[in-house]
Amino acid sequence: MLRLDRVCAGYGRAQVLRDLSLEVQAGEILCLLGRNGAGKSTTMRAIMGLLPLISGSIWLGQQQLSTLPAHQVPLAGVGYVPQGRRLFTDLTVAQNLEIGLMARQSGPEVRAEVLALFPRLRERLGQKAQTLSGGEQQMLAMARALCLRPQVLLLDEPTEGLQPSMIAAIREVIVGLRASGVAVLLVEQRVDAVLDVADRVAFLENGTGGAVMTAQALRADRSLVDRYVGV
Repeated sequence: MLRLDRVCAGYGRAQVLRDLSLEVQAGEILCLLGRNGAGKSTTMRAIMGLLPLISGSIWLGQQQLSTLPAHQVPLAGVGYVPQGRRLFTDLTVAQNLEIGLMARQSGPEVRAEVLALFPRLRERLGQKAQTLSGGEQQMLAMARALCLRPQVLLLDEPTEGLQPSMIAAIREVIVGLRASGVAVLLVEQRVDAVLDVADRVAFLENGTGGAVMTAQALRADRSLVDRYVGV
């Protein structure tokens, strides 16, 4: 489904990713784990075309994403929820969703599907995004991305700073997306939470891919967590 092949990328002269290769299959949740500064968010930005590649390639099925301008990557079927949400805070919930729908000319049936996943948003359609709680804003950011009907969803720290009830609601949606065949690439610092939902875990260290293993194997041997994530 989504494949990164020896990707090198960075910011100006500062190279961050070095020959990073990884794959996420349809109906799979792959968690990207690593210390702060390891290159997790940079990986997401590179996939979305927000950073030019120094070398390597990124593919969605048979389509090479890394040849597309950034605004066409969502049209190809990649949804992105960045850290910090990046909502249009002065617009209402309904208007933020409408922007998501417009990207791929999705119809009202898609809006209905998304609101069914996040019923709390249905009660707040007329509210400005800036008036929502942190958890509700995260729901809106995910809902806007899902208006694309993506084949792949990139989630960067989706539960950061949220209360347990909101975390549970968002995790339930993520698991439901997997069941519907969506490939999910998840960046999350809370290792214990990750192991409950991920199928596989890929470690990142200094912009280079490390071990890739099933979540079940990692639960049985936590030593790699200390190596790649520990302080």
